[in-house]
Amino acid sequence: MSEAEIQIKNVSMVYKGNNGEDIVALNDVSLDIREGEFISLLGPSGCGKTTLLRIIADLLQPTSGSVSILEQSPKEIRLQQKYGIVFQSPVLYDWRTVRRNICMPMEIMGIPKKERTARIDKMLELVGLQDFGYKYPFELSGGMQQRVGIARALALNPDFLLMDEPFSALDEFTREKLNEDLLNIWSKTKNTVIFVTHNIPESVFLSDRVVVLSPHPGRLSAVVDIDLPRPRKNVLRETPAFFEYVSKIRRSFEGV
Repeated sequence: MSEAEIQIKNVSMVYKGNNGEDIVALNDVSLDIREGEFISLLGPSGCGKTTLLRIIADLLQPTSGSVSILEQSPKEIRLQQKYGIVFQSPVLYDWRTVRRNICMPMEIMGIPKKERTARIDKMLELVGLQDFGYKYPFELSGGMQQRVGIARALALNPDFLLMDEPFSALDEFTREKLNEDLLNIWSKTKNTVIFVTHNIPESVFLSDRVVVLSPHPGRLSAVVDIDLPRPRKNVLRETPAFFEYVSKIRRSFEGV
């Protein structure tokens, strides 16, 4: 791993509540993320993990502190189209086929048709949907729809893939399969991935490091290095080493 690619320094985020009181979503969070890392932001609801992801993505501005990415601001990185973002819902357009949903950001960017077509073909192969390009979203399962969302996020060849609980609405079997598929995709794209989840086993399976955030106020309470071999297959979940990491992270929430 190289030196820090993303530097988060003393970031805090305070909202005004309905009664005018201050609500602290994040409190003095500092974190360095290296190029090509797979980082999970883990914590219960209300711990600020999605807020932190949105600050990195330039969708929110912190109350205090700073985020530097490749020695530039999040806004500069966003304007260079270096982010790919996958939300909890795939947000697909029902009247567009899979191919045309993947194509949309490239259309907006004015990428020539021939190149768009080549990228769509590549993305469909990457996410295993080669035979579904002319289907509509309602013809796909939830897991397949989320694959389309991932393909669309990767279509602009981003350096950073930001994922906000993308598998939380899926059943456990589909979720575990997509965890494995995501790691396979990541091994080919070499993106830096920041993945928001509240699922401890998922964070251990996917990550190089798990960043544990605790609520009230949202703060960084632990960073756990996951020293498990790659490539990772779902059989890893049955090993003592995997269970030890899950237990270690669960213990980090005790007394919070």
